[in-house]
Amino acid sequence: MPRALVTGIDGFTGRYMAVALKAGGYEVAGLTLQQANGQKGMFACDLLDYKRVAQVVHEVKPDVVVHLAAVSFVAHADKDAFYMINIVGTRNLLRALATADLEPRTVLLASSANIYGDAQIDPITESTPAAPQNDYAVSKYSMELMAGLWQGKLPIVITRPFNYTGAGQSANFLLPKIVDHFRRGAQQIELGNLDVARDFSDVRDVVDQYMRLLACSPSGKTFNVCSGRSASLGEVLDMMASIAGHQIEVTVNPEFVRDKEIKRLRGSNANLASVIGDLNPIPLRETLGWMFETGDASRRTP
Repeated sequence: MPRALVTGIDGFTGRYMAVALKAGGYEVAGLTLQQANGQKGMFACDLLDYKRVAQVVHEVKPDVVVHLAAVSFVAHADKDAFYMINIVGTRNLLRALATADLEPRTVLLASSANIYGDAQIDPITESTPAAPQNDYAVSKYSMELMAGLWQGKLPIVITRPFNYTGAGQSANFLLPKIVDHFRRGAQQIELGNLDVARDFSDVRDVVDQYMRLLACSPSGKTFNVCSGRSASLGEVLDMMASIAGHQIEVTVNPEFVRDKEIKRLRGSNANLASVIGDLNPIPLRETLGWMFETGDASRRTP
């Protein structure tokens, strides 16, 4: 049975990734900052501890690696953590893999479409110049550049996911916040500009596309992971009103409004589709309905 190593396995995406890998016939091991408590295949490991990372890699001997562990909340208070975990932590993982006595088939690194910044291009392709606008985006782009140093030694595939969501995502993120307000029957919600449109995907699509990339292993390539469609916050609110059966009053909080905000950001998934085949993304309304019906899935396995 092939072995998979997933960093950040207990995070939002990691939980779905683990389920998909097991269904795909992999023996799954995961790195977590939490105590493993004797769970099979779970390893408590700080990515900043190189010796521990190398120890786990030696023990697991993975055939594929999915690197999801990161500080990913853009408004995270500790800016230094973006650079330590997203760059140094990733380097420790790549170093451990490159020096171990094994030949993984695919090492998938999750970067972010945030590296494009406020690109005024529609749709955004992989050739769109990077123009990161915050510490998170800078750390992710730096991670990509650093990973290039290991391309000759490891079969690295880089993904740049745009916004994606699903049941179990923290309400710190925008769409779960909106869904949560409707589920609780809240009368009011504070948001920023309602006319901005973003490319939203379903986490189940993202994981499916990661699985297909692991299978074909297009080493040295970088891919946008997105739906190729955009929806405004106003459209999201209308969808949720239809799903929940009631409206909600929206108050625009000036603190949530960005100056010179780009009205529409949409990615192109043509490059990804050319490699892994048809994508057929789940419609956003279906994703929102699933989140509304499922409720807070963050405390249970999907």
